[in-house]
Amino acid sequence: MEKLTIQEEEVMIYIWELGSCFVKDIVSKYEKPLPYTTVASIVKNLERKQYVRATRIGNTYQYMPLIRESEYKRTFMSGFVRNYFENSYKEMVSFFAKEQKISTNDLKDIINMIEKGKES
Repeated sequence: MEKLTIQEEEVMIYIWELGSCFVKDIVSKYEKPLPYTTVASIVKNLERKQYVRATRIGNTYQYMPLIRESEYKRTFMSGFVRNYFENSYKEMVSFFAKEQKISTNDLKDIINMIEKGKES
């Protein structure tokens, strides 16, 4: 799976949110819309990278995600943790706690989610 650029990730997030869509649907998601041709070019790159599938409908294309959002996150978060936190999620959480990017209550919530996951 090829890493996406920031613009490609943003478009892909809209595609995951929409499910199946046309380029005009993606353009309308932007607060400050990008030009239609720019979004169309990004979507073509996503198709080339096999993140989306295009289906011709009349004189346009409808796009559907081929990769689940959770699969993308899992793949690239693993690399992020490996490259920046010595392959330790504990180190990552510790970093964010030290930088005060995560609160004590957030940490308690995370612990509760982990403990509930063990019960399932």
